[in-house]
Amino acid sequence: MKDNFVVLVTGASSGFGKETAEYLSKKGYKVYGSSRKCINGEKRGLFTMVNMDVTEEESVKDAVNYILNREGKIDVLYNNAGMGISGSIEDTTLEEAKQIFETNFFGMMRVTRAVLPNMRRMGQGYIINTSSIGGIIGLPFQGLYSASKFAVEGFTEALSKEVKGFGIKVCIIEPGDFKTGFTANRRYVKNSGEGSAYREAFIKNMNFVECEENNGCEPVEMAKVIYKIINTKNPRLRYKIGFKSQKLAASLKKFLPERFYEDMVIRFYS
Repeated sequence: MKDNFVVLVTGASSGFGKETAEYLSKKGYKVYGSSRKCINGEKRGLFTMVNMDVTEEESVKDAVNYILNREGKIDVLYNNAGMGISGSIEDTTLEEAKQIFETNFFGMMRVTRAVLPNMRRMGQGYIINTSSIGGIIGLPFQGLYSASKFAVEGFTEALSKEVKGFGIKVCIIEPGDFKTGFTANRRYVKNSGEGSAYREAFIKNMNFVECEENNGCEPVEMAKVIYKIINTKNPRLRYKIGFKSQKLAASLKKFLPERFYEDMVIRFYS
């Protein structure tokens, strides 16, 4: 029965993760949320926290084993843990680039690999990965964030084919702008300050982006989509969520001439 599902939500201390963990708990699911700053078994309302740093292999294994030892299974994994970093690609150091990939891509991969053996043995499961509209469109001054999400897209698309025979459903969620803690927690590359050749354009771009985010959709909409997916026998591979204008803009990339589309994106973010 799906109402007996055990759900693991990474990055559950705020934003999409917290909202989804709360929403699914209220729907009767047994939900575990992960965070780097919590104690195993700590209660957050109706759901239970587990300590996990997705950038550390042993931390991921310990957290997954903690849940399996208590519940015997994990039916749903929602890979939500992530970070944003903004600045021009030229100003971004390799260390900064590696940091965002460690969380947004390799972190997702670590948790996925940790839950797959259990799901394969059960012959069922749902793995839902958070991408972004920035995983469809290369966003100016968020190039490394976009690159990490493009990687999530390719990874998830391939994974869905590999595990289909084991009864495991794999989905990508591509959110637009939402009112989450993402804006307040955004990091900026160290070289984006005074002296950067991109400084003026970068500030203008960030002011626009943060205004869009602060006036974005409510994060509960993400939770509703997660709930819909795990109650669908054969869910789609991709789910775009957000304002209709953003979903349309992302979808148009397939149909418009490339040069025209790229010019349109540049004008929008300028």
